[in-house]
Amino acid sequence: MKAIVFSEYGSPDLLQLKDVPKPVPKDDEVLVNVHASSINSWDWEFQSGTTWINRVLYGLLRPKPAKQKLGSDVAGTVEAVGRSVTRFKPGDEVFGDLWDSWGGFAE
Repeated sequence: MKAIVFSEYGSPDLLQLKDVPKPVPKDDEVLVNVHASSINSWDWEFQSGTTWINRVLYGLLRPKPAKQKLGSDVAGTVEAVGRSVTRFKPGDEVFGDLWDSWGGFAE
């Protein structure tokens, strides 16, 4: 699947559209086919590396490989659910904040 990723902190010019592996939901997660995503201050601060707390959590000099996707606000359709998920099923329309998971700027 395609996703907007970054491998170093800095300006938006460093963002890249890349093919990444499609995630598989863990037992308590859902996989959402993203129809819409919005950018917010978290995305900018994370990508630019302007706050020290983000660098402490996600990589001092460059973002850790598992944290190189942006986008936390999403809306879309549930594509798959983990084994423990009972509230949602494939086909449900959802919206939410991915917070620490990120990856909303992707298919």
